[in-house]
Amino acid sequence: MTRRSALLGVASALSAPALVRAQSAFPVNEPPIETQVPTRRNVSSFAQQDWQDHFASLGVGCLLADITSRAVHYWGGDGVTYRLYPSSVPMSEELTKRGHTEVVRKSENPSWTPTASMRERDPSLPERIEGGDPGNPLGTRAMYLTWPAYLVHGTHDTRKIGRQSSSGCIGLYNQHVEELYELVQIGTQVRLI
Repeated sequence: MTRRSALLGVASALSAPALVRAQSAFPVNEPPIETQVPTRRNVSSFAQQDWQDHFASLGVGCLLADITSRAVHYWGGDGVTYRLYPSSVPMSEELTKRGHTEVVRKSENPSWTPTASMRERDPSLPERIEGGDPGNPLGTRAMYLTWPAYLVHGTHDTRKIGRQSSSGCIGLYNQHVEELYELVQIGTQVRLI
């Protein structure tokens, strides 16, 4: 036996278990994965809901922010208009406010001033960011609620949508908040659950 043959024999012996493992991980005669395992999707987040389950009347419209499913539902006062959007929600239960409120003000390209508690948690935050700045966490539109410092707003940071990522507000993709902004009137009922 030559030295070269011995080295090749050792190399193939060492790689054989890895090759067997790799081959057994991908069986040839197995059916596609879709038919092997029942597919379970998180459809609850985007299941249509009835406004009657959350509000006594439609009024000029109703907005439901579901913290658990990270979805925002909007029903128009006309009884026909319905929209459903993915959202960002507060980072912790401590920052989460629940209950009934309403939209009291709307703003295009809002400026952002961090609250005292935000600056306490992160002293590096700027004192203010003007509207239109890509670093502005309020995005292109904001709807202010009767609760101070709680808003429904857009975001330039699309990674936040679908996550616990806010300091209390409900965030939407900018294109969604722009659509919703046109539908929502001052006095729209809001509920966070």
